Parts: sequence; structure tokens; C-alpha cells
Amino acid sequence: MPDLDFKIIGVEPAVHGLTPLLHFKVKITNTPASETIQTVTLHAQIQFQSAQRAYNVREQERLLDLFGTPDRWGQTLRNRLWAHANTMVRTFSGNTEATLPVQCTYDMNVTATKYFYALEKGDVSLLFLFSGTVFYTTPDNRLQVQQVSWDKECVYRMPISLWRGMMEHHYPNSAWLYLQRESFEKLYAYKRRHGLATWEQAIERLLPQPETEEIPA
Repeated sequence: MPDLDFKIIGVEPAVHGLTPLLHFKVKITNTPASETIQTVTLHAQIQFQSAQRAYNVREQERLLDLFGTPDRWGQTLRNRLWAHANTMVRTFSGNTEATLPVQCTYDMNVTATKYFYALEKGDVSLLFLFSGTVFYTTPDNRLQVQQVSWDKECVYRMPISLWRGMMEHHYPNSAWLYLQRESFEKLYAYKRRHGLATWEQAIERLLPQPETEEIPA
């Protein structure tokens, strides 16, 4: 019976993707190596492990929305779901590699997006939890089916610069903010009433202006 092990060995952005898409390269090793695996329908749940890295002062401030103040992080820093990914693995014996595509979003209402956006440098610890179905051939050429063992997982540390670079490529000098239609209509009406040319001008006008310190004579 097959015993599959999984290891993430690299990641890169999709070269010609219309939307942000990461390709994780997964190495799959089977024991015994002589066994023929016809195909694997592979599924992965991906979590980010927020407790597995340190944060500077600016990152801590940006993460208030997710984890609260740092004095509470002993209770609030825990694994959070990032994404689900699926792929089909080709026929192999011994070991092979497959690409696991992960669709990304710049929606700042999504927990993972807020987390990645808050980080300035370093790595993100990602936990991959694998499941799926294995189709394999026995020595007497009978096709058999079994499930990927529930305990198959691996950790990969992704440079946050890769995610930030991908988002900058797709949304240069931009960020996306989701609004309910009622809030959007109010903002749009405000923009029209004041003859403002851009959304940035409307938002800047609504934001409180920073206090200026008086310079003593």
C-alpha cells in the first residue's frame, strides 16, 4: 500500500496570471518506491502560523485589528486559515513533483490579506495539511484506491517579499477596500457634491487632518 510524504520545495508567482496566483512546488515521495501511483487527487488546507515569528513595532500596530494588543498575544496568536488548494498528480514511481496553485486576494476584509499586508520583512510560516485520493496499481496489475493519510502535513516558510512583490505587480501603488453599497453611495454622493476628481481626494478630505505643532518664536 502506498505511503505518501509531501514537502514544499519552492514557490513563485504565476508569470502570466491575470490575477494574483502563487504556484507552490510540492515534492511527493512514495514508499515503496517500486509501486506505481497512477494518479493522486491532492487537496491542501493552508494555514499561516502567526506565533512562529517575531514582529517589529510597526507590524505590531498593524496587527491590532487581528490579534489585539501584544500583551494579549499569548491567547490570540494562533493558526489561521489562509486557503484551500487542489491539484492532480501525474503517474509516477518513487517520487515526483507537482504544482499546487493558490489564488490570492487583495481584499482587506480577508484575514490572511490583512496579516500579510501588515508584515514588512521576514518569512511567513505556512502549515500545509494534505488530504486526497490515491489511485495505484498492485503487482498483479489491479487498480486500487485509498485515501491520503490524515496526518500528512509539512511546514514551509514563505518570504513575505514574494507576496508583496506579486501584489505590487498586479496593483501598483494601490490597495483595495470593500464597501457596502449604502456606504459607497454616500461616499460617491460626497465626491460629486464637492466636485472632487478622485476617490483619494474624497477620502483625504473626510479624514481628520494631523495636528501641526506650533514652532515657538
